[in-house]
Amino acid sequence: MSDNGAKIALITGGTAGFGAATARRFVREGWKVVITGRREQRLGQLQDELGGADVVHAITLDMRDRAAVEQALGDLPPAFRDVDVLVNNAGLALGIEPAWGCDMDEWETMVDTNIKGVLYATRTLLPAMVERNRGHIINLGSVAGNYAYPGGNVYMGTKAFVKQFSLGLRADLYGKPIRVTNVEPGLSESEFSVVRYRGDQEKADSLYEGKSPLTPDDIAECIYWAASLPPHVNINRIEVMPVTQSFAGLHAKPTE
Repeated sequence: MSDNGAKIALITGGTAGFGAATARRFVREGWKVVITGRREQRLGQLQDELGGADVVHAITLDMRDRAAVEQALGDLPPAFRDVDVLVNNAGLALGIEPAWGCDMDEWETMVDTNIKGVLYATRTLLPAMVERNRGHIINLGSVAGNYAYPGGNVYMGTKAFVKQFSLGLRADLYGKPIRVTNVEPGLSESEFSVVRYRGDQEKADSLYEGKSPLTPDDIAECIYWAASLPPHVNINRIEVMPVTQSFAGLHAKPTE
């Protein structure tokens, strides 16, 4: 909480999609936010949109860089230092090929961003939450951490890790008034799929055609709802899909 009484949320991956929508949602409710991302220009544009440097502290940061994360998040300006809610949103998927045809560099990028980035941010900010005896960590998982699909391989593994890490944090924090929530979106329309398909906008668009996918605003609403509940209420997991999507049934076909 800042000196003027405003609560503070720190949102990683704040340049687009879920992260930008979440920043807007919190600021609309009078919160101050810290946003991180690799695209400096976009961070600046969002900062200007949401009220400038008094409301939004923007940090150009690659969450895969442990030293940079520890330095930037461990030495926030006084007005933004006492983070009430950490939203571990930064993450990505790369490719949809089967495991034997994947690019090892892309696998490592997913592991370093989706797993290590969450670890670096959490380990940097959690001790101060424990010391202040308040806080909330909200991780962005995925239904991919619960249900397997062809080509998901390592991406699904990273999101399964986030789910189990969230539960592990809850276990470690037993007896402390610090909350942990894992938000697990299903089919959602954002830049996520453009990145996954390596910039192929047409292929990304075809994924959503006729399916009424979730939007970044939908996920931001879930995140804010969990954070806005009374402090004695912890939402362990939010699994959310559009009504057009389902986990219905296992399938089998003859081998070739």
